Amino acid sequence: MAPRWKGKDAEAAALAEPMSILVSQLQSSLLESNSQGLLVGCTILLLAAHPEQTNLFIRTAFGHPRKTAEKDNKQWFNLSLEEALYLCVVMKCIKIVGIGKRPLDDQELWSYTTSKRVGFPILFKAYCHLRSKNWVMRAGSQYGVDFVAYRHHPSLVHSEYSVLALPDDGECTNDRLKVWSDFHCTLRLCGSVAKTLLVLRVSKRGKDVISLSSLEHCYVEEVIVPRWNPELSRQNQAMIVEKDLCKSRT
Repeated sequence: MAPRWKGKDAEAAALAEPMSILVSQLQSSLLESNSQGLLVGCTILLLAAHPEQTNLFIRTAFGHPRKTAEKDNKQWFNLSLEEALYLCVVMKCIKIVGIGKRPLDDQELWSYTTSKRVGFPILFKAYCHLRSKNWVMRAGSQYGVDFVAYRHHPSLVHSEYSVLALPDDGECTNDRLKVWSDFHCTLRLCGSVAKTLLVLRVSKRGKDVISLSSLEHCYVEEVIVPRWNPELSRQNQAMIVEKDLCKSRT
């Protein structure tokens, strides 16, 4: 499925500012400002150091601006657990602090995030897999999936993929795509919103994912699932029958 750009100039705007360059600029900006994120339940609050950093957060589609009653120019952002851990552990450009503003180490972060969401290791591995390829990832709950993936900023292009992250060892906590009816409903929903279903199968290679370091040994297989069209199948079957009849008459 080709990208569905929002406006005639959207594709040119995306090509002029590749997401990889924007993310690299954000990484440098966060490192220079020694940015820290604050744990608040299932989200992380991060204060942009200056207006230019606020602009970079918005252009890279990390987090969501948080409205506050403060009259100064400070801008807070809500980061999801996946976004915060990606910036902290993969890009290594922020620190995450807990009670007492003490920076948390990798194992403490891992224990916290995995306790807050069932199946978080699989979700995080899937998020990293696509975000590292410069796809913009957003929550996909409104479409009945884990994520939706954008080729560039959501203001420039519609999302192309509805993404489901599933373990490849049969240990599935959400029981998705185990029966035909779920397959059919998911594919119909994807088709109705002009998205393609992308299943990311995460293989743990027979090992338990108990830390961030063990997650590095997992690999991801991309599976694009096209929608089955029964009408098309009937038409093709009718053509086969007709050809067989013609052959029998000759």
